[in-house]
Amino acid sequence: MANVDASTYGDRFAGIYDEVHAHLSTPEVVDPMVDVLADLAGGGRALELGIGTGRIALPLAQRGVEVHGLDASEAMVAKMREKPGGEGIPVTFGDFEQPEVEGRYSLIYVVFNTLFALPSQEAQVNCFRSVAEHLTDDGAFLIEAFVPDMTRFDRDQRVSTGIVEHDLVSIDLDRHDPTTQTVASSHIYITPEGVEMYPVEIRYAWPSELDLMARLAGMRLRSRWADWRRNPFTAASTGHVSIYERA
Repeated sequence: MANVDASTYGDRFAGIYDEVHAHLSTPEVVDPMVDVLADLAGGGRALELGIGTGRIALPLAQRGVEVHGLDASEAMVAKMREKPGGEGIPVTFGDFEQPEVEGRYSLIYVVFNTLFALPSQEAQVNCFRSVAEHLTDDGAFLIEAFVPDMTRFDRDQRVSTGIVEHDLVSIDLDRHDPTTQTVASSHIYITPEGVEMYPVEIRYAWPSELDLMARLAGMRLRSRWADWRRNPFTAASTGHVSIYERA
């Protein structure tokens, strides 16, 4: 799958992103996230890497936090601009491997596995280093991501069904390369109007690998939970919310 990057994903997915992920925009999901982020931001500024359509940035701004955003896709941000409050959030366009943003932030955060959109370990390490440069002395860097699960794949492949409705069916196709820790996927949506394909490529990392990236950037792990409700992280956890600070 050639020439797939964060902007490709965002530009192609913008039109259906909010609809497909509507279950992630309910108060039951969003409120605990905003509670944590607002607490970490304190009275300072927050920067969201991969702000997208504003699913988290908008409710966080409604809590009184000064939120800035970074994103590679103008189409995704245009969707945020259509929503109440969306015009008031400053957004820098570009890759968050080395974000070209001004000043320092009390909180920098990246949610919903978006860190893994960076295509290599080197790019992810560079992101940690850039984040460290833009954090205040007592600032926090928060990552929400899945814990890799190799049992999902059969011979490094996976086919799964997502949505099954009368007028919409979605199928996910994944190809895994364990040598690079990458997964090339295509999300296929079938409707009476036709078939649409949305390519995605990610480079996953284990929590311990993220901790090492943080150390290379002069940061250390402050907290790690299994979810936004601060439940303990264990060997059975399928995801994590990790918070880093300057060492």
